[in-house]
Amino acid sequence: MIKRLFSLIVLFISLSFSVTAFAQTSGKIAGTVTMVDGSPLTSTPVSIVGTSRSTLTDENGNYAFNNVAPGNYTLKIQVFGAPEKDLQVQVVADQTATANYQLPAENVRALQEVTVSGSTNKFAKKESIYIARMPLKFVENPQVYNSVPKELIQEQMATDLASIAKNVPGAGIPTIANQGRVTFLSRGFETEPNARNGVAGAAFSSIDPANLERVEAIKGPSSTLFGTSISSSYGGLYNRVTKKPYNGVGGEVGYTGGSWNYNRLMADVNAPINAEKTALFRLNTATTFQKSFQDLGFTNNISFMPSFSYQVTDRLSLLLDVEFGQEKGTSVVRFNPFTGGTKVRTLNIETMGFPYKKTFLSNDLPYSTQMLNIFGQINYKISSQWTSQTVFSRARSTINGYITALNGRTDTSLRAQVIAGNTSFIATDLQQNFMGDFKIANHRNRVVLGLDYYNNSNSFDRVTVNNLPTVSFLNTPSTYRISRFKIDSLTSTGTLRKENNGDNTYAAYVSDVFNITDRLLVMASLRLDRFQYQGVYNIATGVTAGGLGANGTQVGPYGQTALSQKMGAVYEVFKDNLSVFGNYMNGFFNKSGVFADGSQFKPEHANQLEFGLKGDLFNHKLVGTVSYYDIRVKDIIRPDPNDINYSIQDGTRLSKGFEIDLTANPFTGFNMVVGYAYNDSKLTQSDASTNGLRPAYSGPAHMLNFWASYRLPKGNLQGLGLGFGGNSGSSSYNINTTTLKVIVPAYTVLDATVFYDQPKYRIGFKVDNLTSDKTWSLRLTPQAPARFTGNLILKF
Repeated sequence: MIKRLFSLIVLFISLSFSVTAFAQTSGKIAGTVTMVDGSPLTSTPVSIVGTSRSTLTDENGNYAFNNVAPGNYTLKIQVFGAPEKDLQVQVVADQTATANYQLPAENVRALQEVTVSGSTNKFAKKESIYIARMPLKFVENPQVYNSVPKELIQEQMATDLASIAKNVPGAGIPTIANQGRVTFLSRGFETEPNARNGVAGAAFSSIDPANLERVEAIKGPSSTLFGTSISSSYGGLYNRVTKKPYNGVGGEVGYTGGSWNYNRLMADVNAPINAEKTALFRLNTATTFQKSFQDLGFTNNISFMPSFSYQVTDRLSLLLDVEFGQEKGTSVVRFNPFTGGTKVRTLNIETMGFPYKKTFLSNDLPYSTQMLNIFGQINYKISSQWTSQTVFSRARSTINGYITALNGRTDTSLRAQVIAGNTSFIATDLQQNFMGDFKIANHRNRVVLGLDYYNNSNSFDRVTVNNLPTVSFLNTPSTYRISRFKIDSLTSTGTLRKENNGDNTYAAYVSDVFNITDRLLVMASLRLDRFQYQGVYNIATGVTAGGLGANGTQVGPYGQTALSQKMGAVYEVFKDNLSVFGNYMNGFFNKSGVFADGSQFKPEHANQLEFGLKGDLFNHKLVGTVSYYDIRVKDIIRPDPNDINYSIQDGTRLSKGFEIDLTANPFTGFNMVVGYAYNDSKLTQSDASTNGLRPAYSGPAHMLNFWASYRLPKGNLQGLGLGFGGNSGSSSYNINTTTLKVIVPAYTVLDATVFYDQPKYRIGFKVDNLTSDKTWSLRLTPQAPARFTGNLILKF
């Protein structure tokens, strides 16, 4: 025993001397990787050539290699979407060899998210790899887009997508569907947040924003690069950019409480999971419970959103994101006014007597949803000029329970409609992109070549109950109640929908940004889509007979081919600061149905012409866009005037206007966001009852959004801040025909916040809708009056 103990002591002393000797004869390599403007480049792979050692830069752009033997080494820095860089370093014992690198001016941030602090214009996070599917600077991109960064989301204490979109010019009052699904406006068209990190990420349920780095509102028809699987409308699409793991240990936990029993817990935790800090993990999670401001109604949800990244080699990286969410709640009020009768009339939801705080239904008619979105990405640096990106996305949403609506029976009465059962949506997207950055005869080319496969599969097993009692909404009896027991007793007499349907889309696209000079560039993009509709399988009959086409006839499986293009030009009047741009873009949507002669409908198309100015001025203190657009939709399906049983495809629609989007940091501590959108929409060839009129659900013609905040930059109260802003819009239409107009009134909603932000904690208090103005969405859903919320966030 004594001999063994003595041997262990000798071994321990020997190892100690060995480690000490090695430490005394080894050195260190450290440095910082930054953007051209000096901001840190995070999660950038750095490796020592000829060894297996590699690491990633942290949130400040720093990296380090300890215990490096003396000698000469080559460091390789790989930035996705930019040429690799080799740095020569000499390591001397007991010394630190410094090797810093600043990305050249011709490159921009690619995968990395830049941390901006101090007096910088913190709301102007414009650089993105998703808009053009390649790294382009904001002033280089001929397409208009708006970005709402996490800094603005946090300052406004926004805990849902509807609150975040208030910062997007022209978004309007969001429409919330019965399952928490949200719809915004864009240039007169309804659009949804169907994109997640640039690929399909649709959710037929509420989406918690706890894992969002920012929200990008991409304007105009975008089918050329995104296809119809993501493109929500001809007005644009919304892209949710999620938080990525970073090289460091940190995070935050928080609680928010407020009016109507609002309670929310959230957490954001990040940590490396290996010694080299090349494998990183981040978890965002949140749970919320709230009651409605109305007489009945509630929602209760929970979300888990883990993210894992692994830098396998200096050329190969992997990313895996998951969004999982469950919600139980009651349907929001959706009122469909009475459209019958022959009398010409104009109604206003504010004056027609429809109750603001009554739901007409019961808390025992809830729905429950479950969402699971899986996103995987493989990036491989083929050479200094070419990069491969493989992306997989699978989005699943299920809805169980009761979905409700209120249908007008006269101008003063309604009847509830309830859908009971199960609905499921599954979307799979697989993409392969090759991105190049090279020169031909000294002219720079940035190219993306892509293949895209998208599968959509839906299933329905539900019953629609319509034979419920009609009731006056002006004088509703106190005994009126639509209960779960009553609905369940009527499902046997309801309309059954028991079916499966789906479709496949195969696409190829190419886009090239060509620099004629260092200030003048042109973009040309082309996409070819093949759409295969699989028809509808009726589970009750066992027959695949197709579904209802646009003309109301049965349509079986069919295929359509569509070609779309995108062209643009940018001239930088002042290099990297001010540019003049123009674009011509195309979008399309597949349409099912046949003409009277039996021939198949073709895809509907829209073309946009746009031009304007983009600026990044005064050292980033003023960033923004001013633009004018003209969108023309053709091949719209409308009733055949010669045969009421069929439709024709010659309808047209015009949507034109201009937008302003500005973020400013005129002096230290003060930040401001201002947006204005004007939209003139009309149906230029349609049915006689709507021809020449503004389409219903196109939203207000005029919309304004602003937010201003000031935070004390120094002194004893450093971090104390105030914020104030609001949104306003002109009147719009829920229905707009020659015989019936249902007006949604103009609105002005003001918000204010006070906060105290410190390195270890943040305290905030906010009032939404300060003056308790009554407002409605386009679906005639009443919006909440003044709401008070407060939160506490602990940082570590």
